[in-house]
Amino acid sequence: MDTEAELTQRGHSSPESGEERPRSALWGRRSLPGWRTFLTLRGAAVLGVLCTCFLLLLSNFVVQPFLIPSRSMEPTLRVGDRVLVNKLAYRFGEQPRRGDVVVFDGTGSFVREGAEGNPIGEALHGAASALGIGEPSETDFVKRVVGVGGDDVVCCDVGGRIKVNGVPVDEPYLYPGDAPSKVPFRIVVPLGTLWVMGDHRSQSRDSRDHLGEPGGGMVPVEKVIGRADWIGWPVSRWGSAPTATPSSGGGHG
Repeated sequence: MDTEAELTQRGHSSPESGEERPRSALWGRRSLPGWRTFLTLRGAAVLGVLCTCFLLLLSNFVVQPFLIPSRSMEPTLRVGDRVLVNKLAYRFGEQPRRGDVVVFDGTGSFVREGAEGNPIGEALHGAASALGIGEPSETDFVKRVVGVGGDDVVCCDVGGRIKVNGVPVDEPYLYPGDAPSKVPFRIVVPLGTLWVMGDHRSQSRDSRDHLGEPGGGMVPVEKVIGRADWIGWPVSRWGSAPTATPSSGGGHG
């Protein structure tokens, strides 16, 4: 009798028998790693979206990375540099000054008003540009302010230098071997606009190239996106963007 009871008891409680093990426990143990992976991936995706949104807000209102696409600002800025554009520089009443390196929307001054493209494609391209991982918009430019509203800008004096308000301008930022300009001009900058030029004058399409067009090559101050204050990439060039304020007399500084 004792043997039969023992066998009966073992038949109901033996760990070797899988018939009585709760199925929910088995399913939970097998599926838990999958749920952990799912939750981890979902958390990473949410974090990625939040970080992207934060960076987009930061670039829209505070500081925006800008990829240098051409040689027009050498040696100050090189192709592939990513500069950080300070969008607060002119937000509180301060105006662009001679010598500032600015990023601006050239629509209506450097680029004619045109038909709108694919809005979705433009939105994606704009987001990539704002994060500094894509080419800048074809309407965005980076140049140096040479003349501000009210300035009389002339090229060139007997020494080959640009004169602002009758005073020759020293331009230490020019590309070595470049002349201040091979195109002679004389303009009076209208109030509320800027006369801008690249540091690599022989490789720059700037205000000089739009003299005969509507607007005369002048960039409205309201079109300025911000001031290029820092170089964020490559690491070897980390630091503030090299600037030099040209010396000139009179006018609006």
